[in-house]
Amino acid sequence: MVKNEQAYLDLCQTILDQGQVKSDRTGTGTHSIFGAQMRFNLADGFPLLTTKRVNFRLIASELIWFIRGETNIQFLLKHNNNIWNEWAFKRWVESTDYQGPDMTDFGNRSLVDSSFREQYQQEMASFKERVLTDDGFAQQYGELGPVYGKQWRAWQTSQGETIDQLKDVIDSLKHNPDSRRHIISAWNPEDVPSNMALPPCHALFQFYVADGKLSCQLYQRSADVFLGVPFNIASYALLTHLVAHEVGLAVGEFIHTLGDAHIYQNHTEQITTQLSRTPFAQPQLQISGGAKSIFELEVSDLEIVNYQSHAAIKAPIAV
Repeated sequence: MVKNEQAYLDLCQTILDQGQVKSDRTGTGTHSIFGAQMRFNLADGFPLLTTKRVNFRLIASELIWFIRGETNIQFLLKHNNNIWNEWAFKRWVESTDYQGPDMTDFGNRSLVDSSFREQYQQEMASFKERVLTDDGFAQQYGELGPVYGKQWRAWQTSQGETIDQLKDVIDSLKHNPDSRRHIISAWNPEDVPSNMALPPCHALFQFYVADGKLSCQLYQRSADVFLGVPFNIASYALLTHLVAHEVGLAVGEFIHTLGDAHIYQNHTEQITTQLSRTPFAQPQLQISGGAKSIFELEVSDLEIVNYQSHAAIKAPIAV
């Protein structure tokens, strides 16, 4: 069914038609609305967009990275996942240890200056190689600070204690499914101002059990609708499947609630192209880990089948 995807396409059109033009932290500029919601019935299929190709392996490896409590891009690079590179690279090139060419505003400059783009690509390739091969360098410059995995699995209290939010919620779902406290927060006000490479965009989520089905609602404070949101939809749909599998429930809905939902001004052409396409049927998720715990799953245990899509659409990332 294409109903799931239509919710996303309708949101894109609404932002284009009604969005306010706003400045933003990155200096790129956006079309933005405040407050939106999409609902995805996971029984209708896995909500991986079909109007542009979305790489499920990147989504799966990032989610497993979160679930394991990882915060260093070395794990991601070992799985050929580059989606967090720019934030770690920014920390490296702004450090006093970096002695290479000026990389100020590398994201935007690489789009308009071909000679700089080649220089940037060389520096990024060198950075990635060092993170993969030099554990000391990776520990210092591959580290993103207390981002999602840290908050999910090892939230630090003011008393110096550690809370494993994900484990606690899974235990609660098993023993008290009707609780209204199945909540995990990535937004830690103490860590946001200085320690995180990027403050959490998907800030809080809650599970809900009814009729033997597990549903999940995410509150996302800031939503890059073209590049980020397709990943967020698939990631939290996957998380809902994995937690449901862990606690012995069927899947219900994924409900995606957005605060600042925006399309960057340099993404409008890409969004328009995507909106001109007709969606295909939703694919299906297969979990082959058997009796494995959610905390033991590998990327190879997760597979999307019957995925038909239009071609990928590239766009610059705002850092």
